[in-house]
Amino acid sequence: MYGLIGKMLTAPGQRDAVIAILLEGTVTMPGCHSYVVARDPTAAEAIWITEVWDSQELHRASLALPSVQAAIAKARPMITAFGERFETEPVGGTGTHAVQP
Repeated sequence: MYGLIGKMLTAPGQRDAVIAILLEGTVTMPGCHSYVVARDPTAAEAIWITEVWDSQELHRASLALPSVQAAIAKARPMITAFGERFETEPVGGTGTHAVQP
């Protein structure tokens, strides 16, 4: 298993638009057990993305999927930087592809 936790920073007022793009472009990703996009409650422009994959190779392959490429292209003008990035080795738990507010 391969895990990734990353922080993304957006232009002021663009966080929710980027979140919507990320969620719409990442619905079907082979090998993905969990893809959670979250608002940072302490920084108005920050987004955290937590992912769990079967392998690092499947994560890399997902970046070439047409839906993911389209989401990246659409969101790129609103993304100002990438913050911390942590790789993990998930060992268990529960996951979901969609979190309802």
